[in-house]
Amino acid sequence: MQRRDFNEYKKNLGNKAAEFVKSGMVIGLGTGSTVYYFVEALGKKVAKEKLDIVGITTSNKTKEHASSLNIPLKSLDEVDSIDLTIDGADEVSNDFHGIKGGGGALLFEKLVASNSKKTVWIIEDSKRVKALGKYPLPVEVVKYGSEKLFQKLEKRGYKPTWRLTDSGNNFLTDDDNYIIDLHLRRISSPHEFSRELIGLVGVVEHGLFLDTVDTVIVGSKGEIEIIDTQVGKN
Repeated sequence: MQRRDFNEYKKNLGNKAAEFVKSGMVIGLGTGSTVYYFVEALGKKVAKEKLDIVGITTSNKTKEHASSLNIPLKSLDEVDSIDLTIDGADEVSNDFHGIKGGGGALLFEKLVASNSKKTVWIIEDSKRVKALGKYPLPVEVVKYGSEKLFQKLEKRGYKPTWRLTDSGNNFLTDDDNYIIDLHLRRISSPHEFSRELIGLVGVVEHGLFLDTVDTVIVGSKGEIEIIDTQVGKN
């Protein structure tokens, strides 16, 4: 698929996701290349329909984008709850668990999702998998002692690599932490692995998003499928 066609494909997904937004809602705004088009569509909808909404962003990049489109914004601590969060995912299993954090925003994405009444993911069909793990699993870690933590993950056979910038420096999250990517190929017990990782001292958060999503909007060969997962919180 040519880049222009692929971008049009993502634009269609973003437009479909914007249809879920109604006036009066507090909306969680995700991060990523597909969500970019949702934020674009939402900005146009706010301007055209004069929607009374508030956006809660999951990254500095999304905050800058939404602000440029005059979408009203607040911080997570300024609202009681979030009605709807729309975000992307790097990988979604057949039982609707996900890996997120390819863009480095996993901590804020999980904070927003965990405070949302409903979560929607918008993805291309290529991101559907039988079981999680082919996509590297991001683990956000504090800087202090991170080399020791890296070694521990290496000894456990999780094949860690540092997330680096194009210039070769350690990638820094919006919360000024490092990311270690785990190359696992397959995660047979996601809930058990989630507990193992979060129990390691120095781990801030990981990219396993389990029992989170209520609806998945999937783009496939020019068509869009909307799947109610029945595994979300509500």
